[in-house]
Amino acid sequence: MSVLIELGDDRGAPLDERRPPPQVSRRWRVAVLVAACVLLLGGAAPAARLTPQPGPALPARATVLGAGPLLLVVDPEPNPPTLSAYDSAAPNGPPRWRVTVPPAAGWSAEVAGEVLLLVERDQALGARMTTGRSLRTGEPVWRRPERVYAAGDAAVAVSEVRSASEPGRRVEGTVHGVDPATGATRWSVPLPSTAVLRALPGLPGRVLLVQDDGLVRLLDARDGTERGRGQLPPADYGPDNPQVVGAYLVLRHPRGGAVALTGYDLPGLVPRWSSPVQPGELILRPCQGLLCGQDEQGRWAIDAGSGVRVWTWPGGARWRTVAGPGVATEPLVVLGIAADGRRSLVATVGRDGHRVSAVLPAGVTDCRRVGAGLICRDGTARVTFWPLDAP
Repeated sequence: MSVLIELGDDRGAPLDERRPPPQVSRRWRVAVLVAACVLLLGGAAPAARLTPQPGPALPARATVLGAGPLLLVVDPEPNPPTLSAYDSAAPNGPPRWRVTVPPAAGWSAEVAGEVLLLVERDQALGARMTTGRSLRTGEPVWRRPERVYAAGDAAVAVSEVRSASEPGRRVEGTVHGVDPATGATRWSVPLPSTAVLRALPGLPGRVLLVQDDGLVRLLDARDGTERGRGQLPPADYGPDNPQVVGAYLVLRHPRGGAVALTGYDLPGLVPRWSSPVQPGELILRPCQGLLCGQDEQGRWAIDAGSGVRVWTWPGGARWRTVAGPGVATEPLVVLGIAADGRRSLVATVGRDGHRVSAVLPAGVTDCRRVGAGLICRDGTARVTFWPLDAP
């Protein structure tokens, strides 16, 4: 069981701003506290003070998004709404640009090359339209009536299956390869039924298609060439199943009366290993080259190529993963509650397990990953950027 100790008062004052009792030397007190933290946190360093950077003022009902180097704020109140772009590493400056956008029930965004893919969503949480916009000016370059995903140095356009409970990445109809610079269709592949789509990062980009019948195809995102094909067992295919970590695919599926994880090679889709998992809710995410799991017992990680468990964190189930665009080669960022019940502890979860790295003051809520840090609300009309140390 992990015990977490956070140093510092509510203001995060440095240790030398606080006067120690006269009978105890400051050097001895700091040494004891550091040693205790190292032991109790499993070798992790004590939580550090973060220096926040005030971000832009948020209009009522504003949507905050992170995309590549940009922090985006959509204000839905004007007619038409406005989209403002700030530097995600220094959001306290003036916006890089501000443009009007069509009305929508919601928005999402990512970057493909030099183009911002801004997706408009309707009331049923389905993608209605994607506009390719210049990262430099925000002006529209092209517009397509589909959901467009970045895929390495290319992009793909699909029609999403409309669902209020599980939107995104379940698709139907035809998959189109898209030139990010122009929005033009490069290639097309029809789907015989609905499928799960995964746009894989890296160069060149790859697209993984898993059909409802278990047929899997790995396509080159630039020209649609099929790079691999295989058959998977029956499973609850969805946006989070299967997972892809590097050159391996991991599927969660029924086996007998239990549940198992099975790892496959990519692109050949040859089975490499299989192991049972605990029944109940299971959340899987790539984390710094491993596959990290969260169940009712805690958090753990396995090597996707062998299925070998690398580490376990029994107390990890109590920590919440921060939303935002994640990268398979980077650690997860998770938040936990400090001992005082008011402040939030920040930890990274990656190849070497968990590391408690920082503390956020009381009142900070609604955090999400943007660039090299967190964007959070703090009870005021502004967001605040909290830069995180590189792992």
